[in-house]
Amino acid sequence: MSALDYAVLTAYLAGTLGLGFWCLRRNRDPDSFMLARGRLGGWVVGLSIFGTYVSSISFLAVPGKAFIGNWNPFVFSLTLPLVARLGAEIFVPFYRQLGQVSAYEHIEERFGTWARLYMSICFMLMQVARTGSVMFLIAVVMQQWLNWDMVTIILATGLLTTLYTCIGGLEGVVLTDALQSAVLIAGAVLCAAWVPLSMPDGPAQILEIAARDDKFSLGEWGFDLSEPTVWVVLVYSLTVNLKGVSINQSYTQRYLAAETERAAKKSVWFGSWLYIPTSACFFLIGTSLYCYYTVQPDLLPTELASEWRDGKGDSIFPYFIMTELPTGVRGVMVAAILAAAMSTISSSLNSSATLTLTDVYLRLLRRAPDERQSMWVLYGATILWGVAGPGLAIAMMHVKSVLDSWWEMSGVVSGGMLGLFLLSFLGRQVGRRGAMSGVIAGVIVIGWLTFSPDAEFLPEPFRNPLHPFLTVVLGTLAITVSGFLAALAFRETSLRSKDTSPSD
Repeated sequence: MSALDYAVLTAYLAGTLGLGFWCLRRNRDPDSFMLARGRLGGWVVGLSIFGTYVSSISFLAVPGKAFIGNWNPFVFSLTLPLVARLGAEIFVPFYRQLGQVSAYEHIEERFGTWARLYMSICFMLMQVARTGSVMFLIAVVMQQWLNWDMVTIILATGLLTTLYTCIGGLEGVVLTDALQSAVLIAGAVLCAAWVPLSMPDGPAQILEIAARDDKFSLGEWGFDLSEPTVWVVLVYSLTVNLKGVSINQSYTQRYLAAETERAAKKSVWFGSWLYIPTSACFFLIGTSLYCYYTVQPDLLPTELASEWRDGKGDSIFPYFIMTELPTGVRGVMVAAILAAAMSTISSSLNSSATLTLTDVYLRLLRRAPDERQSMWVLYGATILWGVAGPGLAIAMMHVKSVLDSWWEMSGVVSGGMLGLFLLSFLGRQVGRRGAMSGVIAGVIVIGWLTFSPDAEFLPEPFRNPLHPFLTVVLGTLAITVSGFLAALAFRETSLRSKDTSPSD
């Protein structure tokens, strides 16, 4: 990296920290830290939601996935318009009417304290998995450019992001998300145009090679549930994206942080629609890199060529940035990749710290702390989760595909969250016993789906033959269906559900 590259990167980091310190003066009480006092504009919140969608997983793992495969994961993006409509028309009014900081407080009112804690713990563990995946990918990139030890890079990234998240609270997170979103969009568009223009015979050569090798395909349309067919990815994507707009604490906090309900609705639409073309840029980059190195295989080092043959592509895009982009442009790309990572990490830290205060400390330890005590809990929880993410990132240093690993971890950890929410949102006749029965059944199903494929003591017919993407889908169905059936068996009624209190 040249002096100009470092100057671009330094300017970006200075702007990020500057926004955090600028927000410090208005971030001195719990309400400001968690909700920014509901004073944020719709477009800023929309950029923040977009930044939550995008991460270094998208920026690096998606091009890597398209490089070794096709556009099959793009099905995930195509489900967003439908889910955004549900989010804007149903869940934004729902949460703003409740006015509860925790997305899971209303579930406690229906099913008891155990349900709220179950949802909160699952969410926080999922954020650790997401943060760890993001930090690992950042380390992959920066190691190639700086020749630093990966562990050092992971720890430095975690320290920097934790610092400005503590300083700025949710307002600082949202404003820096907006800045970071603008930077990463610029980087994605710039590189999506640059690679085709670098082809020996021009951009048309990409269309020729990609069409020949079926690189633009969305995947197989069959019904083999052991493979990531279009249908498998579709139901997975609908489930995960619905979970995002309905029960993701990072989203629901933003619904309340927007200055009006109309602004909150616009933010959901804006963030979702902005993600689709940006995601397409990432896939185009991966496909273009495949074509670029197919016609010029001598440009790829032996080590990366070997990874390509082994089905690993996460390092290809960083290598292209390091070796082929000119001075200055390289700095923009490094800033864009850091922006994608830091946006995701800061959102995860703020939402996890919020739940630590509202769902753990206030609910179990001290019901009426003063503002100073609450702020210390928020700061301490931010630091705690800021340490957990790097720990997982270090443990992920030998995975084959970060995108697949993240999707699988997400399915395992959060597999039951949407099902329990649907029982509370749709099943008015379902009470505490029905919900608990559903969760138990769901955990058993998720455990079998997750661990049986590698359980050598089980006979082959008793092992899960399904693709891991279906874990979250079947876990959701298991909880929802079991909960309804249990409610019928216990003869729970709407009146009994309403009378159920957290202390029952």
